[in-house]
Amino acid sequence: MQLTRTRFTPAALAIVAAVLLLVGRSTGALTQSPPQQTPAIPEHPTPKDHPTPRNKDGSPPAMSPPAAQGKHGSAALPKTPEERERALSDLYALLATADDEDSAKAIAEAIERIWLHSGSATIDLLMERSMKAVSDKNQDLALKLLDQIVELAPDFTEAWNRRAYVHFLRSEIELALGDLRRALALDPNHFKALDGLGQILREIGQKKAALQAFKQLLEVHPYWSGAQQVVDELEREVEGQGI
Repeated sequence: MQLTRTRFTPAALAIVAAVLLLVGRSTGALTQSPPQQTPAIPEHPTPKDHPTPRNKDGSPPAMSPPAAQGKHGSAALPKTPEERERALSDLYALLATADDEDSAKAIAEAIERIWLHSGSATIDLLMERSMKAVSDKNQDLALKLLDQIVELAPDFTEAWNRRAYVHFLRSEIELALGDLRRALALDPNHFKALDGLGQILREIGQKKAALQAFKQLLEVHPYWSGAQQVVDELEREVEGQGI
């Protein structure tokens, strides 16, 4: 993606300006405690761990948890679907060409805030409740709420990604894969959905498809933690199998 000739919308400019301001601060500012998040979501595990989907010993799942929702920066969020699409496009372009890991992290955080902004107070409330249910390990309630969201807002990408995560926690792997593919059909640059897809495909032995997902992930987010190592490992495994 090219940044030249890009014409930023006012909403995108506000978001990009906030991101650049954050990037321009010292490294210490980037490592401070994140803004308050409601509710808390389990910590994202590194891709090298690869626990099985049916792990019951409390170890973290391989699939990326959804973005945590916070109110920080809400004033800069786009107001219309058109502004939202353009802002995401601009930020994905910045992410793909980020100069360093800190810059990529700040841009990715701005993208995740937009992911969670549906534009509907009802949907946002249901999302908050689903996140609380996941945090409370009430997967049945979380799934029920997310079923309502995808029925009310079938084009809301983050709802499909979030429901895929709940299906994964419930060891419903085929359902998780279906929701991840729906999320990526709506937003091919959704880097957490790409990571989740790649992790699951690798675990179920579809290494060539997993490799493709991780390569696409690196194109979108060149600094995604551990992704290059996974690509290197999968390339050796795929080549060794003669696939």
